[in-house]
Amino acid sequence: MDAIDRKILAELQADGRLTVTELAERVRLSVSPCHRRLRALESSGAIAGYRAHLDAHRLGLGFDALVFVTMHEAVQDTVQAFESAVEDIEQVVAAQRLFGDPDYLLRIITRDLPAFQRLYDERLTTLPGVQRLSSTLVMKDVVAGRGLPLEHGLAPGRAG
Repeated sequence: MDAIDRKILAELQADGRLTVTELAERVRLSVSPCHRRLRALESSGAIAGYRAHLDAHRLGLGFDALVFVTMHEAVQDTVQAFESAVEDIEQVVAAQRLFGDPDYLLRIITRDLPAFQRLYDERLTTLPGVQRLSSTLVMKDVVAGRGLPLEHGLAPGRAG
């Protein structure tokens, strides 16, 4: 990965709808070499996909909560069952396994407090291996949707 590849990634991170022609202009390459580099970045997995960034509030999803999960014990079967069950809950927009206590952090977006309460009571409390759930509400996003720090986060010659 060189400086041109990082520039391609930075441009696509800022605007994933760029055409190859627009991208080539921005990174100062002709279209064919830019297209080859783009396909190589996609093939290597450095570009994992493309998607639209949606505004949850404008779509009627104004309730944002963080749920901390502490497990009874972190044995492999229970962890796999828990993680599989979490993947099936569409309101969980992010789930991270943590070192220490708590074991997991879930970001959950719902329409409102009653919808969150139903989800909490009917789904979250029944997840495999859960000992304790602790929730907090997101007051506002201070930093959200920020792209990866491409200039400082990549080792020379590595794709990630």
